[in-house]
Amino acid sequence: MFNLKETKIRMDKILKIIEKYSYNKELVQNAKPESRIIADLKINSTRIVDIILDIEEEYDIMIDDEVIPGLITIEDLMKVIDEK
Repeated sequence: MFNLKETKIRMDKILKIIEKYSYNKELVQNAKPESRIIADLKINSTRIVDIILDIEEEYDIMIDDEVIPGLITIEDLMKVIDEK
């Protein structure tokens, strides 16, 4: 498991990726791990694929298509990265 500093770094990287696709940067900047990507951060659902592709590139991982519908929160994204 990652320590608090590593978790913060990982979350900041994810938020930086999400922010590229956000129309409301303030929502992303104030996000918490439990923030829902679509509902809370107001990310267009069609942008989820772009976010996933950017995360795969950033972390040099492949996220299975079957997992994507379950990626609701920032914490979900962090967990899928941790598992790879």
